[in-house]
Amino acid sequence: MGESLEAEVMASSRLLEIPVSITPTDAIRALREIGESCGWEMRRIQESRMVHRWAIVVPISRQARVLGLVVEGGEAADLSIRSWSYVPGSAGRLSTVSFEVPRQMEGEIWGALLKQWAGSLPRCPWKWSFGERSMIGYFLPEYRRSKMLFQGEGVDTDNWNGSDSDE
Repeated sequence: MGESLEAEVMASSRLLEIPVSITPTDAIRALREIGESCGWEMRRIQESRMVHRWAIVVPISRQARVLGLVVEGGEAADLSIRSWSYVPGSAGRLSTVSFEVPRQMEGEIWGALLKQWAGSLPRCPWKWSFGERSMIGYFLPEYRRSKMLFQGEGVDTDNWNGSDSDE
């Protein structure tokens, strides 16, 4: 009987992890500004996360600092965002954004919020410059995965209308 309750609680949200080209502070700031304009109650969180870095052929585990924001009240109650950066190889940083999306937000509400979040970022979150890709690793699967995850969530990745007009 206790197992069904746990399954129901676990199914109450969905985790979405997306590699992005922005810094963790930009990711958190964008959602905080959206939440403040909507009047949501929010709180900041700081955690750590285990990440792996490759040194020649051996993975080395390290802790990465995770910045986050949890929405506690309003239309997006129980929504949370966490973001961290790490160095996957010898140089360059790769950032990841993790959204915990409550089931009551799924559909149009979540799609509109994600589009608004992506549009309020200082640069396109699924595009890296040639120099960034060359430093991190030009053929990493994270670049394509990022764009595909945004497309899967209903974001138009061909026409990014954000605050940066250069991309």
